[in-house]
Amino acid sequence: MRSTQQFSITLPTEMAEIVEQKVRSGDYASVSEVIRDGMRALMERDAAVERWLREDVVAGHAAYLADPSQAVPSSDILDRIKRRRASALDQ
Repeated sequence: MRSTQQFSITLPTEMAEIVEQKVRSGDYASVSEVIRDGMRALMERDAAVERWLREDVVAGHAAYLADPSQAVPSSDILDRIKRRRASALDQ
């Protein structure tokens, strides 16, 4: 039984050029290797998001349900984000 499956894909020109450059530079031996590495990165990102949802978001929601008085209003959070962004842009 095969452990691989062949695909035919279409990429925007900009992405195709990046893939080809990765192969030309010697970073990867083939287009397939570039795509496999990209898929591994996507899978790692998806797993990280899933972990964050399970460990942080669910825990935060449970804490809120246990004691809603400890909640921070969304307007306060948005104000904090805006201040941080303004501070970062000033630097």
